[in-house]
Amino acid sequence: MTFEQWLQSRLTAHGYACGLIDGDIGDKTIAALKAFQRGQGLPVSGKGDAATVEALRRSSSNGPGQPERPASAVAGKPSLAGPWPHQNDVERFYGPVGTSQGRLELPFPMKLAWDKSQVVTRITLHTKVIDSAGRAFAEIAETYSEKERVSLGLDLFGGSLNVRRMRGGSRYSMHAYGIAIDFDPERNQLRWKAPKARLSHPDAVPFWLAWEREKWVSLGRDRDFDFMHVQAARL
Repeated sequence: MTFEQWLQSRLTAHGYACGLIDGDIGDKTIAALKAFQRGQGLPVSGKGDAATVEALRRSSSNGPGQPERPASAVAGKPSLAGPWPHQNDVERFYGPVGTSQGRLELPFPMKLAWDKSQVVTRITLHTKVIDSAGRAFAEIAETYSEKERVSLGLDLFGGSLNVRRMRGGSRYSMHAYGIAIDFDPERNQLRWKAPKARLSHPDAVPFWLAWEREKWVSLGRDRDFDFMHVQAARL
């Protein structure tokens, strides 16, 4: 990720959308910079100066100029290379459905999407993906404030382990292996495409990057549907 892309992603995460995270510092990015600076009480220069960068870095896991972990696509499709098997090979890699499960302690509390009075502090996942998911959640916690997570629906847990078949099919869902997680299903319904799905908006890009760095796959980013869903299996 270049400095320009980092700048755009952080502005977007703070609610100052720049459009595509493409490194092109055009009028929209400059306007977002000025609005952010104004909101922070900084000199309104429209430039990524030291004071602005420091304000943006406060909730960022990787500052500009720091080494990045290998990242996949920023605004387009994620890379499908990585440690996880194809969907056709998940049982050979992970074992039978519902087995080898463990608990991931979350770095921030979530709520059950279907019963928001229920607080979720840990989720069930396959033991092979727990460390990877933990790193993604940690990056999300460092990137977004509580208010930003609520705005995006990242605080709404839609499920992880669930031994069931795929909708309309006979094969097991990726949830049956504990290798998929859903976020805010109400605002990211299965057949909703961009821009209707909430997690298709520009301020969600840093969220997706956190998963893509771990080589998890988003059906929304790759196929433009089911934006609630991320999985540790290639398509």
